[in-house]
Amino acid sequence: MFELTREQKMLQKMAHDFAVNELEPIADEVDKTGEIPLSTIEKIAKTGMLTLIAPKEYGGGGWGDVEKVLTVKEIAKACGSTGEMYAVHLLVVHIINKFGTEEQKKKYFAMSNEGKIGAFALTEPEAGSDAGGLRTTATEDGDYYVLNGSKTFISNMGPKEGDFVIVFALTDKEKKTHGGITAFIVDRGTPGFVLGKLEDKMGIRGAAVSELIFEDCRVPKSNIIGEVGKGCNVAMGGLDSGRVGISAQSCGIAEAAFEEALEYAKTRKQFGKPIAANQGLSWYLAEMGTKLEAANLLSLRAADAAAKGEDATKLGAMAKFFASETANEIAAKALQIHGGYGFMKDYKVERLYRDARILTIYEGSSEIQKLVIARNLIGR
Repeated sequence: MFELTREQKMLQKMAHDFAVNELEPIADEVDKTGEIPLSTIEKIAKTGMLTLIAPKEYGGGGWGDVEKVLTVKEIAKACGSTGEMYAVHLLVVHIINKFGTEEQKKKYFAMSNEGKIGAFALTEPEAGSDAGGLRTTATEDGDYYVLNGSKTFISNMGPKEGDFVIVFALTDKEKKTHGGITAFIVDRGTPGFVLGKLEDKMGIRGAAVSELIFEDCRVPKSNIIGEVGKGCNVAMGGLDSGRVGISAQSCGIAEAAFEEALEYAKTRKQFGKPIAANQGLSWYLAEMGTKLEAANLLSLRAADAAAKGEDATKLGAMAKFFASETANEIAAKALQIHGGYGFMKDYKVERLYRDARILTIYEGSSEIQKLVIARNLIGR
């Protein structure tokens, strides 16, 4: 059985208490306004969670993937939008820690400790699951690369939030994914880098998602992440970690929906008794509780494998696939248990239902996760 250490339990409690006191009270307002207050992000920074997985020598917490799962889950349980922002930022921290230079780590981890957040820009209008469809280019020009193109559906970049972004661009159009993609860190405010359309989303409404446009954007070579032509390795290494983060986000939203359903079923009376006394609804709760427990354990198993330096690609895909599908199932059943009230915005479960829907789509759809899992099982 997976057992948390004393230190991990203390970290989990800290994240839980912070989420309950600072995030849960404003979750509905975040959903309505479509905006996470910058003051909230600054409060998260003060806890040290924005650099949770950065090394201590750079001002980070020195924690690993298991601790990331514990904190992401608690934050997402209280506010799905903030959980999304936090999970994506930790994905960026992971990439910089794994592939970044000494100077990059010092600069961007220090910025994170000040409440600045990062973004990950791979997706384009013609390149979602297919990274080979990238059209954004980076042309060498002396000590710089000049970026041209656009990215779409990029989390953590909005009118106010988003201070730096990891951008993937073609440096060799002929090679593409086989040595033709390079990753760059682009700072907000760099000439030629502008925000396009801010997306109006169904759920996770407070987490900014925008189009990014690059028009002759000059990025110094010192901002290359990893090596020229090795951007695909950077992206895949980041996505392995990102999938574990989204599995934790899924578990948080699922747990919130389950608790809402359980409490409602025990207190709502029909025909003179609590609706939980009806076998059909009690079986719903049994199924929801069982799958939630399995999703939590699979997420921790994948995180533990990653923390030990094992190949976590298969387990990460399994965790992301199962936890995200489970979150959608639990949120749907929770709304069903609430009946007509669940369809009303007066009830938290309505927001949770909308927030859960994206989980099977971003950071690799469920269909892509099954493809990754199958390839690893078969050995292709």
